[in-house]
Amino acid sequence: MCVAVFTSASVSSCMTMFSLSVSAVTTRCHLFTALHRCVLTSNAGLTYSSTCIGSTSLTNTPFKQESKISAVRNLCTDQDCNVSEKTCPTTENGEVRVRFAPSPTGFLHLGGLRTALYNFIFAKKHGGTFILRLEDTDQNRLVPGADEAIEDMLEWAGIPPDESPRRGGPLGPYRQSERLELYTQAALGLVDAGHAYYCFCSTQRLELLKKEALRSGQTPRYDNRCPRVIRFRLRSGVEPFQDLVFGWNQHEVAQVEGDPVVMKADGFPTYHLANVVDDHLMGISHVLRGSEWLISTSKHLLLYRALGWSPPAFAHLPLLLNRDGSKLSKRQGDIFIQRFQQAGVLPQALLDLTTHCGSGFATNRIGRKMEDLISEFNPSKITTHSALLDLEKIPEFNRIHLEQRIEDEEQSDSLVKDLQEHIQKAYAEEIQDKDVLRGSYITRILRLRKGHISSLKELVTPGYSYLWVRPSVSYQQVAALTSETQHITSLFLRFIEAQGEELSVEALSKDLKTLAKSAKATKYRDVMKLLRLSLSGLQQGPSVAEMMVSLGRREVIHRFQKLLLLSPIS
Repeated sequence: MCVAVFTSASVSSCMTMFSLSVSAVTTRCHLFTALHRCVLTSNAGLTYSSTCIGSTSLTNTPFKQESKISAVRNLCTDQDCNVSEKTCPTTENGEVRVRFAPSPTGFLHLGGLRTALYNFIFAKKHGGTFILRLEDTDQNRLVPGADEAIEDMLEWAGIPPDESPRRGGPLGPYRQSERLELYTQAALGLVDAGHAYYCFCSTQRLELLKKEALRSGQTPRYDNRCPRVIRFRLRSGVEPFQDLVFGWNQHEVAQVEGDPVVMKADGFPTYHLANVVDDHLMGISHVLRGSEWLISTSKHLLLYRALGWSPPAFAHLPLLLNRDGSKLSKRQGDIFIQRFQQAGVLPQALLDLTTHCGSGFATNRIGRKMEDLISEFNPSKITTHSALLDLEKIPEFNRIHLEQRIEDEEQSDSLVKDLQEHIQKAYAEEIQDKDVLRGSYITRILRLRKGHISSLKELVTPGYSYLWVRPSVSYQQVAALTSETQHITSLFLRFIEAQGEELSVEALSKDLKTLAKSAKATKYRDVMKLLRLSLSGLQQGPSVAEMMVSLGRREVIHRFQKLLLLSPIS
């Protein structure tokens, strides 16, 4: 444990510069923040004294230029820094912390959902924490509302983050635009230690350099001739790393690309610096991201080494592609999660589909729930092959998951409420009997149609309108089927009046076949057509027996009585 004290002159100048009170510097992690701000922004020596137990004494030692960054590193990596402190996260206790870090330059799509899902499952599998971090440093490309929509869609999908811009958390803020000071500190520290340098090139000149290099068949590189932004100095000798999916990897980035910008002229960091700084300060233990970032990992490891930090474990997920092997594109309007939500696709079905086409699970069956995905997840089973997504299978997956929800009493209640909204929206002005909005009636419809429909919205299409609106049937329509309309209708009306309130599809099917034989000159097929027309106004649909059970005894009687009143002039 260390207790550190600044000399009064140094404390005064430093605290005045950053508007900090001396009383704020009361814990080791707070000391780290204050010291980090001072040593990375002041060229003057800073006298530091300490009383240390179990560590090297620095009493009354002026900091030299090259030792400033190492002092900061030591403060942040000591074992006694509490994980709850923002500036000194640690995973030495074995805690699993993963993050999904999208850019709000667009709305959440299937590829992003899959990455978020694998992170969520991995965290829950190991009792860890799932974090949403918004990487909004590209200010010119931000899409209004995308940040809120991303978190909305994660919650809708059933994979809510434990820490996020909306929920908060101990290691926030969770928007990169609110963490700029941290990136500035890191960038200045890299410059201070000789790992980075200033570059003042204009965008136009850099573009000309790039075009000239490409024209001559060379790799575009910065030629070190003008300063303005901060560039990280790439070094050769990158150590190989073991990816949890792709195995051992090594990319000598210094040989194939120029020194990357880590801090832009507008004061915002680039992805490479920001994600390294945030992953470290947020205590990320495992980085699960798309395989398109695999080649950049060596660059990130160089940054970790330059900053003196231990990197997390990496697992790069194979790409999610269209069925024909082409890349998913944001230009495909049908890959955005909000589109699936609006189309009535269940979140469980969407998650099941995106994992079914890939790898990483003990089984590959349709109909897996979240608890199944968590229990069956095995990172060692993730292959390097791209996953081919067949969107045409969505109705099949949705049908199975809708059936499961109908069978679950709690989830069924939610379906009833959703369907009530759909009915009122589609038929508000046409409904004659408000009983069709009763929960018991809708529940009966759902149970009868279970396994036959792929979404709730199907039940408000014209083919099912008879469930909510009484149909209009003309004398000419029934006359085209049989001349025995009065006889057949009276026969079936007396039959249904004699039944109890509880009707059975199986029993009715047998009784209808027997009664149909009482028709003198009308075939069984035409008798069923007449009954179907009377009940629904349609010539196709569920069985007549199911229609009768769906509508209920009272409504069937009403519709048969209406059929008896038809005349040639009606």
